[in-house]
Amino acid sequence: MTQLQFKDAFWCKEFTFHTGYEVLVQRLLEGKKMCKDVEDLLKQRAQAEERYGKELVQIARKAGGQTEINTLKEAFEMLKQQIESVGNSHIQLAVMLKEELKGIEEFRERQKEQRKKYESAMERMQKSKLSHYKKTMESKKSYEQKCREADEAEHSFERTSAAGNPKQTEKSQNKAKQCRDAANEAENVYKQNIEQLDKVRTEWEQEHIKTCEVFQLQECDRITILRNSLWVHCNQLSLQCVKDDEMYEEVRVSLENCVVESDIDYFIKTKMTGTQPPDAIGYESYYSREPGRRSSSPTQSCGMIKRFSGLLHGSSKNNTETATPSAPPLERTEGVYASIFVNEKAEITSSQDYRVLYDYTAQNVDELDISEGDTVVVIAENEDGWWTAERNGQRGFVPGSYLEKL
Repeated sequence: MTQLQFKDAFWCKEFTFHTGYEVLVQRLLEGKKMCKDVEDLLKQRAQAEERYGKELVQIARKAGGQTEINTLKEAFEMLKQQIESVGNSHIQLAVMLKEELKGIEEFRERQKEQRKKYESAMERMQKSKLSHYKKTMESKKSYEQKCREADEAEHSFERTSAAGNPKQTEKSQNKAKQCRDAANEAENVYKQNIEQLDKVRTEWEQEHIKTCEVFQLQECDRITILRNSLWVHCNQLSLQCVKDDEMYEEVRVSLENCVVESDIDYFIKTKMTGTQPPDAIGYESYYSREPGRRSSSPTQSCGMIKRFSGLLHGSSKNNTETATPSAPPLERTEGVYASIFVNEKAEITSSQDYRVLYDYTAQNVDELDISEGDTVVVIAENEDGWWTAERNGQRGFVPGSYLEKL
């Protein structure tokens, strides 16, 4: 027996018993439930894809636009565009899943209508078969009863005939004849019912075979449809992953064109305001503006160079409290310092001892290294905040805000 013949035999064997038919119906109901489960899965996945796609589109559109263009910003704009494209592709995937879901729903409804049609026909045939079966069994019982009565009547006639009573013999003979006629009539009815039942059974068998064949085709179609649907669903998800990677690859290619030096040079060229710092504002004495004492400006010269550093926030090894020195911030730029004009006549004070509040490491040859707790002698307090101090026979500039008078 081939595999197909074996399957057909499985679906059609024991067709004379209604129990086998009920098993097949239960199988179809379980298949219907599986169709519904697949529909629910595709529905929820479509909703998730649509929600995810809309969120991506919203994120991409909310990101701020760039007024200036350079390679990094171009890559950023490309990323936003691709995120929106990915979101739209996921929305499109949700649409395809909904279409696939609609096809499965229509398939399930078609199978449901066809199954109900054959189930109704089978129910009618089953009821007719059961009705004729009951009727046949009742006629069989009647036939058996009539036969027993006819046999008893014939035995009674034989006994009466042996007794030699003519009147009783005639009466027994008539009764035996009537019982035999009734038995013959019951036999005819029983035979007719048997023939009718066999006819109904044949029709039921044919309907059962046809129904089983339809149910088998339905089961084959269901398995094929669901298998193909899940296969297509997996292909769609794989294709979506490939699309996402291709879109993000374009962003990676754009980022490869991003050069740090180029972006910085572009910014410098477009935003450059000049190559020389502005001159310092010179000191002008109020009294020099009086009549008769006019002069172009106080005698100025390029005095001590301006130092830039982080002196506004002094640090101590043993004390974490911050101070606010009065010295200007010191900024080092490629070993070049912007010069400022200071009054040649620095304020000269008598030598006094000062205690060092913070550590300072000399950044130029004319500066002096000092450490917290040291005692230095201040020779001159210059107006620019850098004082001339002496320690251990060495003299140099130190931040005035780092010193405290003893």
